[in-house]
Amino acid sequence: MSTPSIKIAPSILAADFSDLGAEVRAVADAGADHIHLDVMDGHFVPNISFGASVIKSLRHCTDKVFDVHLMIAPVDPFIGAFVDAGANIITSHWEAGPHAHRTLQVVRASGCKAGLALNPGTPVECVEPLIDSLDLVLVMTVNPGFGGQTFIDSTLRKIARVREMIDRTGREIDLEVDGGITPKTAAQCIAAGANVLVAGTAVFAGGRSRYAEEIAALRG
Repeated sequence: MSTPSIKIAPSILAADFSDLGAEVRAVADAGADHIHLDVMDGHFVPNISFGASVIKSLRHCTDKVFDVHLMIAPVDPFIGAFVDAGANIITSHWEAGPHAHRTLQVVRASGCKAGLALNPGTPVECVEPLIDSLDLVLVMTVNPGFGGQTFIDSTLRKIARVREMIDRTGREIDLEVDGGITPKTAAQCIAAGANVLVAGTAVFAGGRSRYAEEIAALRG
């Protein structure tokens, strides 16, 4: 298979929440491929972020892909709300409901692409029986719930294993990584097989004048 192009998905969890619309526009203009939207419920993960209404309010700000990462449980009752809010990709966690395959079916039937997220402690074997229903696999390179964490080096082996699984399918399935992504760890993840990089602090910390520079640095 040909090497997939590298996509950068800034996580607005690290953006200025007092001016989110302008932040989304700025990062999109700076070269972001996706806008990553981390939804946390304070139950599945130890933090609360925002919900479907915030995402809906941002949808008019850009035509970039809205990559919605649902860190909520149970996940199934809320999928429709995020579809209606304008999600293009909806990623849920293997542990977020009793029937991961059914969750993926519901997402794809809605017209959105479906992703499966693997926490650092989630076995990579969870991907294999579901891979025919996947458009994206998200390997968490930190434990979910907070921004600004340190990259877990052992996740590089998991990224490589997932890339092998994807390549065997012959399908175009994105391999996304999220957590502790910097220019250094981005290069390591790309070498292991990732092609979508989620980055919050690495993009947003320097302010809007640096967004394009930081996005370019992550591409390598």
